[in-house]
Amino acid sequence: QVRLVESGGGLVQAGGSLRLSCAASGRSFSSYKMAWFRQAPGKERLFVASITWSGDTTSYVASVKGRFTISKENAKNTVYLQMNSLRPEDTAVYYCATCPSPAAGYTDWGQGTPVTVSS
Repeated sequence: QVRLVESGGGLVQAGGSLRLSCAASGRSFSSYKMAWFRQAPGKERLFVASITWSGDTTSYVASVKGRFTISKENAKNTVYLQMNSLRPEDTAVYYCATCPSPAAGYTDWGQGTPVTVSS
């Protein structure tokens, strides 16, 4: 069983920054790729950014490029999302997820951490 625990969410003013963390644990943890998704109130969960566990290949949704940076610390099984120049439309619950192999989808999810950006 893989366990993902997010932290770092909170309330911030527009233009501010937050750094989210996602710590993975469990004897079976082995990841090909990890990602951040977000779900705004009343909307579907959407992809934000991903990073491969080896090779550090990253991918971002267009709306966060240049503002958000995904990174990881392999020794700690932890993925980060540095969010700068935050906008009210970034308000959402942010979830991390892990994809165990290139052919698999995202199989394990955290409980989410809320981010609120005030204008």
